[in-house]
Amino acid sequence: MPTLLETAYAAVDDKKGQDIVVLNMEGISLIADQFIICHANSERQVQAIAREVADKASENEFEVKRVEGLENGRWVLVDLGDVVVHVFHKDERGYYNLEKLWGDAPLLTMGDDQ
Repeated sequence: MPTLLETAYAAVDDKKGQDIVVLNMEGISLIADQFIICHANSERQVQAIAREVADKASENEFEVKRVEGLENGRWVLVDLGDVVVHVFHKDERGYYNLEKLWGDAPLLTMGDDQ
């Protein structure tokens, strides 16, 4: 059975999330152990990625704690507990620049990147 991180990453990848980055937040943030950050080119695709993450997590019996920002489709946060998925609209990602904000977090290699 895939882990929560593997399940969430695969859902993002399946829906063509772009420039997927996984940050290891262990020891850095109390919020989650890992952040997955990606973007899409339209609000609709942002929403589709976030829904896929929540659906796949539920199907694999992982708890979806909350989903925020889905109605606007500019920055959707999917809180899965140990893993938090940030799905940005392309324009918003550069503005918020979470990778720089959490620059001390090591990158994790997933999927085809290995």
